[in-house]
Amino acid sequence: QVQLVESGGGLVQPGGSLRLSCAGSGSIFRVLAVGWYRRAPGKQRELVAQITAGGSTTYVDSVKGRFTISRDDAKNTLYLQMNSLKPEDTAVYYCNLLGTRFWGQGTQVTVSS
Repeated sequence: QVQLVESGGGLVQPGGSLRLSCAGSGSIFRVLAVGWYRRAPGKQRELVAQITAGGSTTYVDSVKGRFTISRDDAKNTLYLQMNSLKPEDTAVYYCNLLGTRFWGQGTQVTVSS
């Protein structure tokens, strides 16, 4: 069984930064692509960023140049560095082992003045 635990969310002003972490258990974490999803109020869940086992990354257009996804396989941890945050980034953020049923519980990010 794989467990994913997110942390690092919170309230930040527009233009601020946050760093999300997702700690995973199990060796499967390091051999799969992993990603960050978000669900904003009244909107469908969207894949914000993903990173393959080899380190290749992709981003949704709305966060390109502002968010950076990375992984530390020695620590079984996934990160999302979020800079220049905007109110429209407000959402619950989830990590996921892509293509699997393994999800974290989510962490709330609120961008507001």
